[in-house]
Amino acid sequence: MTAARSAAAGVLGRLLGGAIALLCVVGIVRLLVVARRALPDEALDPAGPGSVRSPPAAGPGEGMLVLPDSLRGRSGALRFAALTAAEAQAVPGLLKLFGDSILSRPTVLQVATATDSFALIIMRPFADKRGESVGRYRLGWWPAERWMMASNYFNPDGFIEVSPAHVDLPLSTHLRLGDFLTPDQQDVWPKYAVLEERLVDKLELVMAELRQKGVAARRVVVLSGFRAPYYNDLRIDEGAARASRHQYGDAADILIDGDGDGRMDDLNGDRRHDLRDVRIVSDAVASVERRFPDLVGGLGTYAAMGPSGPFAHVDVRGTSARWENTTRKEQGGRGKEP
Repeated sequence: MTAARSAAAGVLGRLLGGAIALLCVVGIVRLLVVARRALPDEALDPAGPGSVRSPPAAGPGEGMLVLPDSLRGRSGALRFAALTAAEAQAVPGLLKLFGDSILSRPTVLQVATATDSFALIIMRPFADKRGESVGRYRLGWWPAERWMMASNYFNPDGFIEVSPAHVDLPLSTHLRLGDFLTPDQQDVWPKYAVLEERLVDKLELVMAELRQKGVAARRVVVLSGFRAPYYNDLRIDEGAARASRHQYGDAADILIDGDGDGRMDDLNGDRRHDLRDVRIVSDAVASVERRFPDLVGGLGTYAAMGPSGPFAHVDVRGTSARWENTTRKEQGGRGKEP
């Protein structure tokens, strides 16, 4: 009987020890999960936020990635693509060049092409958003997080993570990543943005159309690109729509400013800066949409917004929308965006 009791006690002791070990493992896992949500993302990533990576050293021609022509857009001027992990896996040769680890964190991959460099941006998933924020950067609530929306107002797939080193990243011939950032939280890094390649492509096509018509379009200025939802909400009284396309990275308020004076150039040559110059841009947008129906979207013209004067809103929402505001308003005022 004593031997049987000893054996039973031994089995019980091993079971108890195993249970304690299992509880310890569960506790450690839970602590890691809590830390992952509470700490800034960079604190858990020894490589730091938003690193820029080039291909590893290779022999002649081995470090060059053959990119599909579709990534260059209709304009042929695009120099970036924002990709989810699944989309990155579909790029031929990308994982072979950089390894599978690129799929686990947001990063910017600079790849050499036959003519230039091209940035493949691995986005941070939308699911990484905690409440209103990703890390310390406040974004707010997208319309679909607050009420039901149509399919073209679903939440974005993910965010471009922007470090100070990324601000001047070329997106195309005339545009850079910093042109589209929400103008807020100046001391918070990394920042996050949503941006559609189709928008940048359309703006480049508009610039090309203007030049083809003999207009000296040397520089496009983005007055307002991506707007984080909380930032957009602050501007509802100024005319911003609650479901503004700016929140989806497929809209921009622009002016053509080749001389750098902060105003729309005198595009029609009448020595004035007014809506007639903006209508030159409108005609170019309409021409681009006729040639490329997949880039159709909203077009708004505005008489004034403070010292910048007249400007145009251009987007690629997928359906045609037109509006015009001819009332000259005080600085910060604007017409209602549909």
